Amino acid sequence: MGLEQVLHMNGGEEDFSYANNSSTQNDVILKAKPLIQESIYEMCSSNIFSECFRFADLGCSSGPNTYLPTWEVIEALDLTCRGFNHKPPMLQVFLNDLPGNDFNSAFKSLPSFYERLEKEKGDEFGQHNCLIAAVPRSFYEMLFPPHSLHFIFSSYAVHWLSELPEGLVSESGIPMNKQNFYIGKTSPSNVRKACLDQFEKDFTLFLKLRSEELKSGGRMVLTVMGDDKHSPHVWDLLGNVANDMVSEGLIEGSKLESFNVPLYSPRAEEVRHIIEREGSFNIHQLQTFNISWFQISDMKNHEGLELDSSKYSEVGGKIVAGRKRAVAEPLVARHFGKAIMDDMFQRFSIKATHYLEMEPRAAYPSILFSLIKKRTFYIK
Repeated sequence: MGLEQVLHMNGGEEDFSYANNSSTQNDVILKAKPLIQESIYEMCSSNIFSECFRFADLGCSSGPNTYLPTWEVIEALDLTCRGFNHKPPMLQVFLNDLPGNDFNSAFKSLPSFYERLEKEKGDEFGQHNCLIAAVPRSFYEMLFPPHSLHFIFSSYAVHWLSELPEGLVSESGIPMNKQNFYIGKTSPSNVRKACLDQFEKDFTLFLKLRSEELKSGGRMVLTVMGDDKHSPHVWDLLGNVANDMVSEGLIEGSKLESFNVPLYSPRAEEVRHIIEREGSFNIHQLQTFNISWFQISDMKNHEGLELDSSKYSEVGGKIVAGRKRAVAEPLVARHFGKAIMDDMFQRFSIKATHYLEMEPRAAYPSILFSLIKKRTFYIK
């Protein structure tokens, strides 16, 4: 089974589903709201679109965040068109993710989305003027006809790699990243280089494909999980759990040695370098920000957890573990087996609790950037 079949979030609406454990990603999407508004305002002012506005959300996943970027685009179109005294265009939305994504759950919630849309926006943005379709395919392939899109959004998706780098195994077949799920303190330098090389290859292809699909002057707003060399990556904690389980005989050492997460969290300067070298886009804005692992307000959203600030770390550990499980379980269970998942993430919860006791402001470093496709001129 290839990565495309298992690289997805937990579907459904169970306790450890992505639908019930994705508030962090919600916060990340909302960080992009000002750039979404600005992008659409500037496209409207330059008359880049008229009767139909075509928008793609790449890596849409499932759950309450699936339609959040679409809603923010509608809000921006509504605000902008009112300001220019224009009739809003028809909106065509494409929700993209890998085929293993829980599209069934996503589209079961579509009627309630349309109901809210007509209630708050009226006929101008009703279901007859907002057409939504799914595109189940890797975004490292061509997804849309050339010059067909006006705007692309992607949040916390492009840091996932298309495949594991070859450099993670030596020529003689020896794993190079032993005892690590990701790039850890004990990882040799060539492991980071192999992952960076794969990210450069993938992200360069991503930019090339998107530039072909966007109209001249089209916009793209992206967020990715960034790198903070001073703090452990959340995958490091899960790798520590696996090491503990190896030492207790619960996991085979060879299983741990052969597992690597197909992900690279880049640094801002690496992102900038790749965009400039690929050459299809101008960087309008590039900024970094942090999203907390857990906040006191998160307690209110989890029934059965005491609203007691003195238990901040303990409750936080449980919530962080639930969120991590929602993202990681399909990939980790495929390699280690589903039987140990409860034990593994219970242990992860304890490690996350201990880390939050030492670092109550633990956060995910993130990168947000807005790109403009360079204008193309055709000679007749």
